[in-house]
Amino acid sequence: TKGETIMSPGNFITDPISAISFGMALMFGTAGLPHVLMRFFTVPNAKEARKSVFWATTWIGYFYVLTFIIGFGAIVLVGTNSAFTEGGTLVSEGGKLIGGNNMAAIHLASAVGGNVFLGFISAVAFATILAVVAGLTLSGASAVAHDLYASVICKGNPPAGAELRVSRVTTVILGIVAVILGIAFEKQNIAFMVSLAFAIAASANFPVLFMSVLWKGTTTRGAFIGGFIGLITAVVLTILSKSIWVDIFHNAEALFPYKSPALFSVTAGFVGIWLFSLLDSSAQAAREKLAYDAQEVRSETGIGAAAASEH
Repeated sequence: TKGETIMSPGNFITDPISAISFGMALMFGTAGLPHVLMRFFTVPNAKEARKSVFWATTWIGYFYVLTFIIGFGAIVLVGTNSAFTEGGTLVSEGGKLIGGNNMAAIHLASAVGGNVFLGFISAVAFATILAVVAGLTLSGASAVAHDLYASVICKGNPPAGAELRVSRVTTVILGIVAVILGIAFEKQNIAFMVSLAFAIAASANFPVLFMSVLWKGTTTRGAFIGGFIGLITAVVLTILSKSIWVDIFHNAEALFPYKSPALFSVTAGFVGIWLFSLLDSSAQAAREKLAYDAQEVRSETGIGAAAASEH
């Protein structure tokens, strides 16, 4: 029956490897999102950081619960209403939602509360998107200007005003790239786009965080190379998957058969950090390994932790 079909696995992920990989992306990617990680630098102490994580986790969990409610609500109220489909053909009969499947929640708002609730939810969605984009743009611009340009290229002594100029240029470049990618992926399922961002965060950031906190042998060189390997692996495998290689580039067959690269790219990141940390015999690596015990005490107890960064 149709009711049993709804409760069965869907068609988005059809093989166990993709299911495991997709789950890894969502689970580990959450711990590596840059616009979430940067919040830890805005709290005054470890206690407030833990409190911040608690409230963030609470609201994120609440959102995940709403996903089920919205999904089943859309099936009942939107999928069975021809007013929300192209040509009046029901979804169960092969019809498509007006604006694509990503508009299901917006159509549900219209079905539940009419134009008033539709306008409210549309405004909330726009504000949420704007907030996330602003957070990501700020995170990316600050990473390039402060971490890369000022700290690495200029060795901590950037020229007066140069860091601000780099930040502004980076913001413009990120905006242009985001618009281009948004146009290219306009028809993609939003679930795939979320998994892509989470897979990259899980592959590039999470292994570095995990290994630097829990493995004494991690070095800066190993963390950098391993994170870079995870990033490149995630991006390349995503491009070679069906969602891009076939749907965007219109090739006949995908070179990577799975929908999410996280299972392979996260593994590559961990292996890269482990291998290149072991191969790092520099004096800096020796100092970093000796400093691990003090770092562990600080991370577990908060004793000696620095105050919030001032930028």
